[in-house]
Amino acid sequence: MDYKEVLARIKEDDVKFVSLQFTDVTGAVKSVDLPVSRMPDALKDGIWFDGSSVEGFVRIQESDMRLIVDTDTYAVLPWTPAERRRARFFCDIYTPDGEPFAGDPRGVLKRGLEKIAARGWVFNVGAEPEFFLFKPTNGHGVHPVPHDVGGYFDFSAYDEAVQVRAELMEALASMGLEVEMGHHEVALGQHEIDFRFSDALRAADNILTLKYTVKAIAAQHGLVASFMPKPVFGINGSGMHCHQSLFDAAGNNLFFDPTDPNKLSQVAYGFIAGELAHARALAAVVAPTVNSYKRLVPGYEAPVYLGWAQRNRSAAIRLPRYQEGRDKSLRLELRFPDPSSNPYLALGVMLAAALDGIDNHLPCPEPLNNVNIYELTPEERAARGIRSLPASLAEALHELEQDTVLRETLGESVYDAFMSAKTAEAEAFRIEVTDWEVERYLEVA
Repeated sequence: MDYKEVLARIKEDDVKFVSLQFTDVTGAVKSVDLPVSRMPDALKDGIWFDGSSVEGFVRIQESDMRLIVDTDTYAVLPWTPAERRRARFFCDIYTPDGEPFAGDPRGVLKRGLEKIAARGWVFNVGAEPEFFLFKPTNGHGVHPVPHDVGGYFDFSAYDEAVQVRAELMEALASMGLEVEMGHHEVALGQHEIDFRFSDALRAADNILTLKYTVKAIAAQHGLVASFMPKPVFGINGSGMHCHQSLFDAAGNNLFFDPTDPNKLSQVAYGFIAGELAHARALAAVVAPTVNSYKRLVPGYEAPVYLGWAQRNRSAAIRLPRYQEGRDKSLRLELRFPDPSSNPYLALGVMLAAALDGIDNHLPCPEPLNNVNIYELTPEERAARGIRSLPASLAEALHELEQDTVLRETLGESVYDAFMSAKTAEAEAFRIEVTDWEVERYLEVA
C-alpha cells in the first residue's frame, strides 16, 4: 500500500495508536508506540529511536537508529479495546546514513531473499509453531499446569481450550494470516495453528504475529501461553516444523521433477544436502535456547539424527507424500526448529545452508525410509553415516562458530551479538544449581 492508502485504512478502522515493531537478535518483539496523529510523518520520514539499549544493536556512541515502516504489514490488533484501538506495522532498521542496519534480524533474511530474487526464485515457507496453554501459577511458582486433558486431534464440544483456539484463529485471520487448521497436539495443553505458506519474509512476520496474538488472547482468558520448547518434563515439547519450497518467477515448483522416483529435482536434492551438511550449526539459530535441547531427545517425536526420509518422522528432514497432479505442493519439512527462535534469523540461515548445497553440488545422502533411526545402535548409525544434532546449546554454538557460510549470512554484527547473548545464556545455565541436582545429590553426596 502507498502512504495515502495506509492513512485511509487507519482512519477507516478507527485506529487510535500504532505500534511500530521490530525484533532484537533473540527474537523478542520491540515496539515504538505512536498516536495516529504522528503517522503521516512516520510514513514519510521514519521514526528515530535509541538502539543502544536493544539486545545486539549498537554501542552507546552509535545509538541513533531509524525505523522505516513496511506498509504491507499493516494489521489491527483485534484484542485491543475500541476506544484505544491499536494497529501495528513491522519495520526495517536504518542507520543515520540512510543505509540498512547490518544488525537488523529482518535485514538478514531480506538480504538472502534479494540474492535468490536475482535468480528469479522465491523461497516459500509454511511454519507450524506449537504452543501450550497453561493455568496461571499461584504466587511465584514456575511449574506450569496444562490447561486441558485432551490429546492429539481430540475434540470436545465444550472444552474451553477449543473456544480459545477458535478465537485465536479468528484473530489471526483478521490480521491477514491465511489460517488453514487448528488442532490439539499430542501433549496435555498443547496446540497448533497452521497457516498457509507464503514467501519467507511474510512467513517470518506471520510467526511473530501468531506468537504475540496467542499470548494476548490467552491472557484475556486468564491463561498463560508459552512457546517454550520443553516446558514440562516427560511429555512432548513444542517444535516449529518448517515446510520449505523454491519457486521460479513463473510459479513453477523448482523441487519437482516428474522423472525422479521421489519426484525431486536436482535443486531439491542440493537443498536437502545443504541443510543436512550445516544442520549442527543451524541448530544454534533454529533451536537457540538451553531448553531447546531438552526437546531434542529420542522418544518424544523430536528429530535427533541427521537424515531425510519420506515416511520417517524420526529424520531431521521429511518429504511429505506426493499427490499426483499437485506438483506445487511438493516441499521439504525441516523438523528440528522450535518457536523460541528469531524467525528472521532462522529462515535466513536455513536458506543459506540450502543454497550452499545447491550451488556447490553437495552430495545428498540416501533416504532413510522404513528405518526407525531411534532403534539403531550407535554402531549402526555410524555405519550409515548418520550424525546427530548437538546435545546442548553450548555444543551448537561451537558448531556455529566453525561454520563460515552461516556466519557470513548473519553478518559480523548479528553474529557477534547473537553469540554474546547465547554464550551468556549457556554459561548462566552451566553454573545454575537445579532442583534435580539438589534432590539427587543433597543427602547422598
